[in-house]
Amino acid sequence: MDDVGRLVLRFLLVPLGALVALLVAIAVVVAANWNAVQTLAAAAPEQQGDFFVAFVSAAPELMMMLAATATYALAVATVGVLIAEVFAVRSFVFHAANGGLAAAVGWSLAATEGGMRMLSTPISLVAAGIAAGLAYWLVAGTTSGFFKPWRSRPADPPTAETAPR
Repeated sequence: MDDVGRLVLRFLLVPLGALVALLVAIAVVVAANWNAVQTLAAAAPEQQGDFFVAFVSAAPELMMMLAATATYALAVATVGVLIAEVFAVRSFVFHAANGGLAAAVGWSLAATEGGMRMLSTPISLVAAGIAAGLAYWLVAGTTSGFFKPWRSRPADPPTAETAPR
């Protein structure tokens, strides 16, 4: 019965971790591109209308480019998550590297499709991937794997010196 509970836990925690990771990545990308938002807010009132029209007309294309990047990055990150689940890898370094690598690969694949290179710098996207990987690790990576890690060994039996008195 313990195995069924652990399986249900993995089916709940992995998608929840992915959702939290996605939200963290979005927050980091928005924070990295905050200067563009401040430029719009600091513009003269007669220019704000022009900026707003340009933003609204470009928004669908921007969303498609971000969706393409997220799709590629999600595919790469899924491979890393599957490796972590199969081998019970619980290292925050592994999950951060998985997020950074997924973001870099997603950006490089999506950048060939259009103007993605102008949207955001690869450094900010890799930073978003690393932050997403760490967020995933906090939610689901610390208990990764259906089975216990292979490298773990049973606890040593208490000796006369370590036994409670």
